[in-house]
Amino acid sequence: MESATEPGPEPAAAGGRHMTAPAAAPAAFRDARVLRWLAAYTCSVTGDVAYFMALSWAVARAAGPAQVGAVVAVGALPRAVLMLGGGVLADRWGPRRVLIGSDLVRAVVVLAVAALTAGAGPRLWPLCGLALVFGSVDAVFMPAVGALPVRLTSPDQLARVQGLRSLAVRLSNAVGPLLAGVALSTGGAAMAFTVSGTLFALSLAFLLALRIAPLAAAGAPGATGASVGAGGRAGAGEDGAASTAAVAEGEAREQAAGPRAPRPTAWADLRAGLRRLRSRPRLLMLVIVVALGDMCFSGPVATGLVLLTTGRGWPPAALGWILTAFSVGGAVTGLSLAVAPRVPGAGPVMAAALLVAAAAITAVGRAPTAAAAVVLGGALGAASGVASGLGNALVQRETEPAYQGRITAVTTLCTLGVSPLLLPVTGLVAAAWGPGALFAGFGAVCLTAAVLACTPVLRGIRLPGTGTETP
Repeated sequence: MESATEPGPEPAAAGGRHMTAPAAAPAAFRDARVLRWLAAYTCSVTGDVAYFMALSWAVARAAGPAQVGAVVAVGALPRAVLMLGGGVLADRWGPRRVLIGSDLVRAVVVLAVAALTAGAGPRLWPLCGLALVFGSVDAVFMPAVGALPVRLTSPDQLARVQGLRSLAVRLSNAVGPLLAGVALSTGGAAMAFTVSGTLFALSLAFLLALRIAPLAAAGAPGATGASVGAGGRAGAGEDGAASTAAVAEGEAREQAAGPRAPRPTAWADLRAGLRRLRSRPRLLMLVIVVALGDMCFSGPVATGLVLLTTGRGWPPAALGWILTAFSVGGAVTGLSLAVAPRVPGAGPVMAAALLVAAAAITAVGRAPTAAAAVVLGGALGAASGVASGLGNALVQRETEPAYQGRITAVTTLCTLGVSPLLLPVTGLVAAAWGPGALFAGFGAVCLTAAVLACTPVLRGIRLPGTGTETP
């Protein structure tokens, strides 16, 4: 089980290389703990997709289409406002506990609204309350998701974990709408909410079966969750004895150290995390690069594609094919990262992928035909998948385990938090200068990320096992 406490002082580590000598862990795609986490994450993301479709459908039936955006915004606001606090909770309580609590709350409230909707039909105010609670829980869930991988495996497997995570997202985005559509057509919003709540309950079951090492052992420099215990496998369900030994070792160290200092407040923990980020130029630059690289793909690009297809007079099916090509491209690169034995020069590869993404997204806005846009969409999905997967793996690599939740919260806030603010700008730019100018703007953002990825502080960055890192 996870430790409820974490070390008070900030870990000392030179140059940001905190996890350079862990015990060997199996390949991520063969690691039982990683696969349990992946199953939980896939169920959760699929439940997310089904939930948003059910919510939009129910609100449209209860109050009309004009209210759908307002109710979705009710959920987006607490997610953005509470995100940094969610990172603090993930670091204070442990990511597994936070994820279990998040899935439990989401399963209960979604199934409760499903029962209410089945009995009385969709009602606006309960749906608003559901959106508010769901958005608040999302603010806690997302940082915990980012904090968990380093507690499951060794640093040389982080790129593979990110590849598996990308595959899970693509699969969920394909299966979620299908499940929600079938549920809506057979049983209405109540059935769709039931499907979503059941998926959260399944995710909860997988998380309850997951065991990870306590942070008291895993948080030490040079260690991860996979490097604690016999053979680096502490915390797995079948290795409970190793996990118990790790906990006993941590307790012995605490007793030898004497009385524990008073625990800092949550506000102090948040400030400590932000100070840590500011004091680490390499980590700060990585967070900026990842945020810029992912920012446009959290919603604005999908909106831009709608405006592009309608403006060019292409059939609605063209939009579906472009989005499908984007997802397939991302799935291919996700699979490649998941099975690749190593990624030589992760930093330069990330920069090159961002450069390709900048060129592809700009070209999409200038595509002469729908077929050309489909091909470019596939290239864009592949390039952005590589950049995002490697970028997030490098951020996790450069962050001490005790700060994973807070750093993930900052990165997520800069993407999902800023994304809704860009949607009105997307419409204004397309109306004033056309979709071509809009996609050129997206390309400029990706190009900025590529340029920053080539700066000296990131130029020689590597993932463990991929070569010698430049100091």
